[in-house]
Amino acid sequence: MSTSLRTEGISLVIPAFNEDRVIAQAIREAETALAGRFREFEVLVVDDGSTDDTTTVVGWALEQAENTRLISHKGNQGYGAALRTGFEAARFPLVAFTDADCQFDLTELGTLAALADEYPIVAGYRLDRKDPWKRRFFSWGYNRMARTLLGTRVRDVDCALKVFRHSTLAQLLPESRGFFVNTEMMTRARQLGVPVIEVPVTHRPRASGESKVSLREIPKTAKRLLNFWWTNVVRGPKAAPVTPPVAVFQERVAVPTGAHGRIAAHLPSSESALPVELPARRPGAA
Repeated sequence: MSTSLRTEGISLVIPAFNEDRVIAQAIREAETALAGRFREFEVLVVDDGSTDDTTTVVGWALEQAENTRLISHKGNQGYGAALRTGFEAARFPLVAFTDADCQFDLTELGTLAALADEYPIVAGYRLDRKDPWKRRFFSWGYNRMARTLLGTRVRDVDCALKVFRHSTLAQLLPESRGFFVNTEMMTRARQLGVPVIEVPVTHRPRASGESKVSLREIPKTAKRLLNFWWTNVVRGPKAAPVTPPVAVFQERVAVPTGAHGRIAAHLPSSESALPVELPARRPGAA
């Protein structure tokens, strides 16, 4: 077996609701990407009460996907609930998640996982987002609100490509059942003083189907943000004093296998670049 494979295992959670047109491709891409980078991995597809043929298609895909498991909700419980179900079922030291729409290049999980050696949360941000302009506009406004009111400090809080250390994720399990889940977890991380690093990731047009985040969900999520701000920030316990997370600003980051690697990074509140040095890999690690 190739010595370039990471010895630390990873669990990849993929929530799915009515994704029968893309879920087979999502599983195929996930298995291929992880098999080329990790010695141990699992793909956890959480079917959130789909009313189409998602479950059937996953069943067919499992015949060739030996590292994939299907977890099914009896009814539609929401995106956040599906993520939590997957997080609780994950069994490896690293836990990642992505969406079922195939908009991310999952080979980049190798880079994110390498940074997880030093940072408990590695958050992707979409460098060249391939969504319709209305979606990008509302996302820009929402991220501004999240940074201002909740101090999330990340530029793309809802980016669906993140890696967590399992021990850290256990402290951040979301209560939100809907699309507020990312904002909730990143706010909890700030309150607990958990270091976060941002990494630019590739974003692609949706492979097929329709986004589950409709325009009518935007005011609901904004209202949830305001309620969360009032309950957990204004009236809640004061956040721990923490250093703002660093953010990788290079378009592409190559993490070498060897003694040291250096990544140019900066603080979101600063224009100056700071070098982030990756430590020597542990003996025996890929």
